Amino acid sequence: MTQKLNLHLRAETKPLEARAALTPTTVRKLLATGKFNIFVEKSKQSAFSTEEYKKAGAQIVETGSWVNAPKGTIVIGLKELPAESFPLKHEHIQFAHCYKNQEGWQKILERFPLGGGILYDLEFLQDGRGRRVAAFGFYAGFGGAAVGLEDWAFKQLYPESADLPALSPYKNEDMMVADVAGLLSQAVKAKGRYPKVLIIGALGRCGSGAVKMCRRAGLPEENILKWDMAETKKGGPFKEIVEADVFVNCIYLNKPIAPFVTLDMLNDENRNLRTIVDVSADTTNPYNPVPVYHTTTDFDKPTVTVPTKRGPKISVVSIDHLPSLLPREASEFFSHDLLPYLKQLPERSHAPVWVRAKKIFQHHVSRLNKSKL
Repeated sequence: MTQKLNLHLRAETKPLEARAALTPTTVRKLLATGKFNIFVEKSKQSAFSTEEYKKAGAQIVETGSWVNAPKGTIVIGLKELPAESFPLKHEHIQFAHCYKNQEGWQKILERFPLGGGILYDLEFLQDGRGRRVAAFGFYAGFGGAAVGLEDWAFKQLYPESADLPALSPYKNEDMMVADVAGLLSQAVKAKGRYPKVLIIGALGRCGSGAVKMCRRAGLPEENILKWDMAETKKGGPFKEIVEADVFVNCIYLNKPIAPFVTLDMLNDENRNLRTIVDVSADTTNPYNPVPVYHTTTDFDKPTVTVPTKRGPKISVVSIDHLPSLLPREASEFFSHDLLPYLKQLPERSHAPVWVRAKKIFQHHVSRLNKSKL
């Protein structure tokens, strides 16, 4: 009998991260193949309870026990590991944020070759056309547009207040929509008009989520400006951004491009733009197309103020885990798309998606070695 593969779901440690790479639904379907043993760590943050995983058939283990998991175990999670330095000996599936020259990428990446481990970065699990096989993009855009509309509305209703208050995850999509639509309705009455929202990357997963949120919140169709490659092919900066009230950046940055907007453009007393939502949150990327801020925001402090000299106050939302505003729905959506490839893990040495991911890892390890010469 072929030995079963150990798959270990580690507890997320990033503050307020309630999503999970494996849901109880996914666990049940993987176990049904007869090819897996699945271990799930206890978690105080997860939107899914320990009991749900237990009923699905998972073996429940202590938080952080992945460190001492048996050799051959594949450790799966979502967000980055805690900032430690010990070598990583397992194969890891996660978003590592270390392939695009992000700040500190060398320290993150070097832990894997030092321990003989392998990284399968979820951002780089790609099909033969280079398209990601699973992504949180839709709910990132949906949540980003929601926060953007809330920030614009808050500025209209409470012009003397400092910043948008802290955010909390919603139990479901309908509750989020009701909350945003209610606040927006009040602001529209106070302002006398609906905001114009410019979405760049509107045809992608992320952009389609942003468009849907705007529609469900009650914006008229003519107030939703949907841009994609055709509108941006001439290259930025784009004056249309400062003419809108809310700008939502939903592009996937994979090469250097001209900035979409600059700080000089924002120093305009007649500017309409009040809120930027950088869903992509490439804050530390040297080619960030929204180079008017340098701080990643979070649920406790969702916005950062752009230091303009003229014009009304403008804020940036740069939360890098926006789908966590809808943790259960986003997790189910993501894991459903990932499931067919998780089923291939026992044969990953010749499964195209996993082979490609390993080659990408090896390429960046070689780049890491060159950077040390």
